[in-house]
Amino acid sequence: MATSEKKLIAENGGKFLYEGIDSKGKRVDGVINGISVSKVKADLRKRGINPIKVKKKAKPLFSSGKKGGKITPKDITIFSRQLAVMMSSGVPLVQSFEIVGKGLENQTMAELVLTVKTDIEGGGTMADAFRKHPKVFDELMCNLIEAGEQGGILESMLAKIAEYKEKTESIKAKVKKAMTYPIAVITVALVITAGLLIFVIPSFQKIFEDFGAELPGLTMMVIHASEMLQSYWYIVIAIGVAIGYSFKTMMEKSPPFRLAVERYSLNIPIFGEIKQKSAFARFARTLSTMFAAGVPLVEALESVAGAVGNVYYKGKILEMRDQVAMGGSVTTAMIDANIFPNMVVQMTSIGEEAGSLDSMLAKVADFYEEEVDNLVDTLSSLMEPMIMVVLGSIVGTIIMAMYLPIFKMGEVV
Repeated sequence: MATSEKKLIAENGGKFLYEGIDSKGKRVDGVINGISVSKVKADLRKRGINPIKVKKKAKPLFSSGKKGGKITPKDITIFSRQLAVMMSSGVPLVQSFEIVGKGLENQTMAELVLTVKTDIEGGGTMADAFRKHPKVFDELMCNLIEAGEQGGILESMLAKIAEYKEKTESIKAKVKKAMTYPIAVITVALVITAGLLIFVIPSFQKIFEDFGAELPGLTMMVIHASEMLQSYWYIVIAIGVAIGYSFKTMMEKSPPFRLAVERYSLNIPIFGEIKQKSAFARFARTLSTMFAAGVPLVEALESVAGAVGNVYYKGKILEMRDQVAMGGSVTTAMIDANIFPNMVVQMTSIGEEAGSLDSMLAKVADFYEEEVDNLVDTLSSLMEPMIMVVLGSIVGTIIMAMYLPIFKMGEVV
């Protein structure tokens, strides 16, 4: 589709619902993008579909009861699993798309599936239809689908994709859970501290003014902090927001800054280890899946680089890809990259020599996924007493600062 036509669709057109008869005399329906009803009918005829009814899809004023909006990896996993089941049951591809699309809970995903179905009906391949939606179907998934179509094993490939998505999303969820704990501790600590300084300390301050005695240094420090927060709380919030926004912007806009942050974050105790092992698990799982699907090793490594979830590791894996493209082995490239543990290198070497690289890498992935599981459980058990210690220290220090003058009241009297 030409750029000018895409622009016209974006400005004046939209999605159209259609019903028609295909070249085999079978009744079909679906969703298609277009500028007008007449243009959509012409497009359908080019695809071998005789249109019976075409109407523009209206935006509903009220919810239909189905959730819509953003398409998540879980939606892709459910779609892949259901499509694999349909095809393995002998249901034709286009009909499988129609059945699965109409049964999805996420309305946005359902519409996308029916749009892809229309593209396939027009004679395109499933991989090409997916590549029109790169924000939903990444290059890794498109490569696997293409390999499945070429090898005549699309249904088994879809099952592999679903399994791969489930495992990688499970790892991501565990890492996210691990990273959430410290943020929760810091947030709770800041909220409690701010509450004490703004609402509790002023009451004590009025009592201390009646003492007429010099207050201890710790008490004065807490009172000054309270006065500053009461007078300039909006500045404190503005500074916090500015720091957060600047950090987010730098991570998105400055590759060197993001590289430095993600590289050095790997050295943080426990959290760095979780990130490292989750990256090794994703590397092994992705490469195993793609290699088993028959995707060329160089292409597989390129997809793997984007799946590890760390910019520093991504650069190293792309260097490995270049080395393999020049005729080197994966094992040698891994040794030169100097980011993988010896166990991963040795298992890869054995897999290359025995011609079972995919199964060896799958075992590596299983091992590191279990390691991440154990580390997250350990972190969870450590964070509970840590939360108590941090909050206890903050509250205890403030209470001590407030009661020190009271303890010295006898000396004043």
